[in-house]
This record gives sequence, structure tokens and C-alpha cells, in this order.
Amino acid sequence: MVGTVQAQEAPVQRARTRWYVKLLRAIGVLVALAALAAFGYMAYQLTLTPVHDNGWAVGNTHPGHTLRFYTEQPPKQAILQIGGNLLLLAPLGVLLPWASVRLRGPIRLGVIGFFVSLFIESIQGLAVPGRAFDIDDVILNTIGVVVAYLLVGWKLSRVMRGRRRKSPPTA
Repeated sequence: MVGTVQAQEAPVQRARTRWYVKLLRAIGVLVALAALAAFGYMAYQLTLTPVHDNGWAVGNTHPGHTLRFYTEQPPKQAILQIGGNLLLLAPLGVLLPWASVRLRGPIRLGVIGFFVSLFIESIQGLAVPGRAFDIDDVILNTIGVVVAYLLVGWKLSRVMRGRRRKSPPTA
């Protein structure tokens, strides 16, 4: 229509982040990336190097099968196996949201943890002598990533990187 005036909203003013805060956050990201590299190497050593299993390694594609086996073992052995799988990829739940604010959220990290674990288990089953694919390991690894995020990762990420800013709506 001719002659109508549209009201425009005043732009939202954001407080500028001080330069030293940006510098500290950049250093924090570098520390997180270095820690991710160190974690990757340790995870490789723990999961993708051959072991002498004396024929004990068998694959498992039935969820819960290996977990039942673990719970039938002496408590120390069960805790070691289940706890080890929960802790194996848990650093991803802390380090990924610290490295990038886009990697925050339990669902997002659960998906990432699932695919990282699935990749590791697939390589174990296909190419690493003495290792086998185990779906229960994938499940436990994924749970470990999400629990680590919920217990530590979300808070550490907010402290180190700040809140995720939502961009103002555009016309």
C-alpha cells in the first residue's frame, strides 16, 4: 500500500566481549583440541592395537548379551569391563563442547559418541587381531559420552566458552 509506514524494531545491542576474554577462550579451544588429540592417541592405543586373546574374542550383535555376561563375572571384573566401556569415550562429552559450542547438547553428543564408537568397534571387528565387534560396547560408550557431558561437559563449556548466542531475527 502506498503511504503506509512500517515500524522498525530497534537493533538489539549486545555487550562487546573484551579482547582478553576472547584471547582466553581461544587458548581454551587450543587446549581442548590438544586434549582431543591426546585422547585420540590414547583411545587408539586402547582399542585399535592387536591383543593376544587366546581365541576369547567373539563378536556380539545382540544388545545385552555381553552385559549379561559381564554381570555374571566377579564384581571386580564386571566393574572393570562395564566401567571401562563407560569411561572410554567419556572425554568426548567434555572436550567436544569445549572445543565448539555447536557440539553442545546430550542428543548431539550422543549421536557423535555412537558413531565414533561404531567406527571403533567396526574396525576392531574387521581388521584388528584379537578384537571383535560388540554392540554392547557401542551402547556403553555412547552412554558414557552423554553422562560425561551432563555431569561435567555442559558446565565446563559454558564457563570456558560462554553461553551460545542466538542470532537476532532478520527481516
